[in-house]
Amino acid sequence: MGKTAEKGDLTKGQEMRTMLAFAVPMILGNLLKQCYNVADTLIVGQFLGPNALAAVGSSYTLMTFLTSILLGLCMGSGAVFSIRFGRKDEDGLKEGIWTSFWLIAGLTVVLNLGAYLALDPIIRLLQVPAGEVEDLMREYLTAIFAGIAATFLYNYFASLLRAVGNSLVPLLFLAVSAVLNIGLDLWFVVGFRWGVAGAAWATVLSQYVSGIGLALYAWFRFPFLRPQKEQRRIRPERVREIGSFSVLTCLQQSVMNFGILMVQGRVNSFGPAVMAAFAAAVKIDSFAYMPVQDFGNAFSPFIAQNYGAGLRERLQAGLKGAVTVSLLFSLAVSAVVWIFARPLMLLFVEPQETEIIAEGVRYLHIEGAFYCGIGCLFLLYGLYRAIGRPFMSVVLTVLSLGARVVLAYTLSALPSLGVTGIWWSVPIGWALADAVGLLCLCFGKGKELFLPAGGLYAKIGRKKK
Repeated sequence: MGKTAEKGDLTKGQEMRTMLAFAVPMILGNLLKQCYNVADTLIVGQFLGPNALAAVGSSYTLMTFLTSILLGLCMGSGAVFSIRFGRKDEDGLKEGIWTSFWLIAGLTVVLNLGAYLALDPIIRLLQVPAGEVEDLMREYLTAIFAGIAATFLYNYFASLLRAVGNSLVPLLFLAVSAVLNIGLDLWFVVGFRWGVAGAAWATVLSQYVSGIGLALYAWFRFPFLRPQKEQRRIRPERVREIGSFSVLTCLQQSVMNFGILMVQGRVNSFGPAVMAAFAAAVKIDSFAYMPVQDFGNAFSPFIAQNYGAGLRERLQAGLKGAVTVSLLFSLAVSAVVWIFARPLMLLFVEPQETEIIAEGVRYLHIEGAFYCGIGCLFLLYGLYRAIGRPFMSVVLTVLSLGARVVLAYTLSALPSLGVTGIWWSVPIGWALADAVGLLCLCFGKGKELFLPAGGLYAKIGRKKK
């Protein structure tokens, strides 16, 4: 595939050094991506007040659900690209790129149209309080939906480049976009006084810069990824292959975020103060565990390339190192969030908003103590996706989010717990999914990762390229 392709080969070099060199740009990139959302929340909370903060916070949960559909499709395609790249199957890689791009592009158009048509029913589903919060949320969403196509472009080409071992370029484009987003936020919200719509348009314009820019870069600087005339065809076997990974990964991502959306509806039923607390605390929460989420996503192409190449011992070494890194980081972040919960909330909320701050601190003290649970879960997601069993990621997501939704509604109905029951539902859901995922890995179809040489991995190594 050429020298450019060899630079992204994750089947060579010391395992943890290779994995970390690949993972760090992804971690930094998504930390910058969180700056999109944090910038909106900080500026909206400080300059537009708690009602605007509540509206933008609820909108963020909805947009996370909608974009997770596209993210799941792109990540699933990326797993196929990684396996093909590991096997040095150039034709299969290029045909997969052509097929997946047009399939996901078509679904993006359908999703975008559906989002606009269903705007009012969505707001009602989320139990948004009537009045100013509802009006602000409608205003924000009308603008932010215009960026769905940009989300597709960025995530598709970022997944493609990461699949062939290049995680630095997506980071650079995202860095430019994040800085631009913050500048536009201040200009539109504070300077032009466009309110929540200004925050939305700042994000949309920044997303298009990163999405279109990354697409052009990938096309011109990575010629070995361009499908040639004979590879620009949509063959049934390629559709099935892409679909088996992408649809299941999409299902996993959308189920995960749909569960969060349902929890958001329950949070909204407790009124604007709890909504605002949740909006701020979730931003802190997402920022805190984002590195372990990205490490799990980076871990997946490493496993997929080495799995495609049949390198069993390298897989085992990478797995052990990944678990150690994820656990140590999660424990460190838990300590930081627990200790600094109140100062972190004060970044988003004025000191006089004591009710909002107190509820946000309670949320962070409960969730912040259990980040090791979500760290383990992201590794399991990435592992099952990489070894060709994305259905297990769906199963674990359904367990985690299903338990979370059921417990959120059940526990919060108890007078002794109230909204605190929603906060406790999250780590319980993580723990349940972790237990099932590890048991299936050790005693089910994933146990070959722990077995001596031979068996299934001997067969994998002999697969036709």
